[in-house]
Amino acid sequence: MKKLIQLALVGSVLIGQGLMAQGDVEAGKAKAAACAACHGADGNSMNPAWPKLAGQGAKYIAIQLKHFKSGARKNALMQGQAMALSTQDMQDLGAYYASLTTSPNAANPDTLELGQAIYRGGIMKKNVPACMACHSPDGVGNPSAAFPKLAGQHANYSEAQLKSYRANERDYDSAKIMSGVSERMTDEEIRAVSEYMSGLH
Repeated sequence: MKKLIQLALVGSVLIGQGLMAQGDVEAGKAKAAACAACHGADGNSMNPAWPKLAGQGAKYIAIQLKHFKSGARKNALMQGQAMALSTQDMQDLGAYYASLTTSPNAANPDTLELGQAIYRGGIMKKNVPACMACHSPDGVGNPSAAFPKLAGQHANYSEAQLKSYRANERDYDSAKIMSGVSERMTDEEIRAVSEYMSGLH
């Protein structure tokens, strides 16, 4: 697991090297008009199957758009949207969404204990590390390392992404750490931690 984490850190740095320039918030706001139908006018999507982008790290958003464009991250709708974007467009969109505020959610009390235990302490018997080690105790992520913000994200979306990682459906270096973690988690554990992260703020 230690080697896997090191690989992911190196991969995220290398992938992000071409996306280090500052984006322009106002330019990103104009370019985000096409994104509002799914992700909300304020970056907070109403459909729990679509991610909230408000408050997400700028570098993370730019890198994910790059992966959608290349097909390394598979989503037909997002690939179509990303194909026309330049690197500057991706940076501008990242800067704009990073400037917004994530709307709060409430954690599910029925799964709170299990979700909190996994997020804060991992699952030692399965060698699953604590989520907060990379995503911070309050779920804001690590913007410089392009580790995403998880606090306030829709539980349905987070659950779907963890299952996508588990199925090895993302084909890029920084995804390997999450594939390695999620493959040792049950559906119940994935759901519980997703609901817990949704309530973080």
